[in-house]
Amino acid sequence: MLKITVIGGGAAGFFSAITCAKTYPQARVTLLEAGRQVLAKVRISGGGRCNVTHACFDPGVLVQNYPRGGKALRGAFTRFQPRDTVDWFAGHGVKLKTEADGRMFPITDDSGTIVNCLIRAAEDAGVKIRTGDSVVSVTKLTGNNAEGGHGGTAPTFEIELKSGERFKCDRILLATGSNPSGFKWAKELGNTVEQPVPSLFTFNISDSRIKDLAGISVPNAKVRLPGSKLEQSGPLLITHWGLSGPAVLKLSAWGARFLHDRHYKTSVLVNWLPQYNGEVLRQQLLAVKSQLSHRSIASSCPFPIPRRLWERLTSSIGIDEQKRWADLSNKTLDRLLLELVQGEYQIAGKGAFKEEFVTCGGVNLKEVDFKTMESRRCRGLFFAGEILDIDGVTGGFNFQSAWTTAWLAGIAIGKSDDLGL
Repeated sequence: MLKITVIGGGAAGFFSAITCAKTYPQARVTLLEAGRQVLAKVRISGGGRCNVTHACFDPGVLVQNYPRGGKALRGAFTRFQPRDTVDWFAGHGVKLKTEADGRMFPITDDSGTIVNCLIRAAEDAGVKIRTGDSVVSVTKLTGNNAEGGHGGTAPTFEIELKSGERFKCDRILLATGSNPSGFKWAKELGNTVEQPVPSLFTFNISDSRIKDLAGISVPNAKVRLPGSKLEQSGPLLITHWGLSGPAVLKLSAWGARFLHDRHYKTSVLVNWLPQYNGEVLRQQLLAVKSQLSHRSIASSCPFPIPRRLWERLTSSIGIDEQKRWADLSNKTLDRLLLELVQGEYQIAGKGAFKEEFVTCGGVNLKEVDFKTMESRRCRGLFFAGEILDIDGVTGGFNFQSAWTTAWLAGIAIGKSDDLGL
């Protein structure tokens, strides 16, 4: 009997174990989770609602939401994409709903619905779930490690647990997320690992222009990291600690290594009105100066940004509350224009994005066969989920890459025709 061990009791671990056990009922599938509770990240994701996937059903468009891994996922998404995720959960009694921004949640708005579904599906498929005993080491005993090689002796692995128990298996799937132990085992078994660094985070900024404005949002802003070509647009949210919202989170994802290399201390340029080009904005300011000449600048905002933010921005360049549009000099107008479209803010560190924790980095994708998710450096070793150098922007994309890579691994890991098992 083929013995398959999945290490990691998160979304990818469960989905791969279920897929494998249902595809190869003759195999013995064991899932190991170091903690007492499985699917811990699923439980807290999406504010406790679980953003299962995103309603984007074109693989070519879908991959554009992955700062790292999009190219490798292109073919993978033709085999298992969000529509397949929706169908899978529907087939297991869980209906998903689509929100205005494309995010998809269970209709219960409760992550427990997803957790219970996965646990029930694993038990029904015959997966043996073991919790509360962490893996200490993973050793390959036999098998040809030659890159791309097939044939030869079948691989055998030995797993040692913290309790002292040792056991052997024929295949291993690492679905350990960003856990350092998973990266360690991947390297010991021959794979290289791109240094994991945080992705998907908020910017800590202490600046008088946004102080005490927590909760104010701008529906469409553009943020850019000077010294790079990195920029993103979308809703921007001012928080107690700085800047957040989809625009910042996407920029943090695409700029994960850029920001890490600068120790999260650099500047960010904010364009509060990207829907206007510079000359149009200038002409509109001149028109307002003429038409509202006797009105105070601070109290008459001519643009679609929150009044309190407008007051703060005008004050920051020396425009007092009583100054009228008629008194606006060309020099001050130029400064106001610059503040609106290219305000510079100093990032002093990174924050967290709710309960999410996403990393940039992981197992080198060139060393993984994306048709099977098997390591090209170690036969019998498979990967799924965030242990890979794949990360997506916020919106359900990280879960989707977990479902896809887990499904591919689960379908392939039980094949034994070329190993003589």
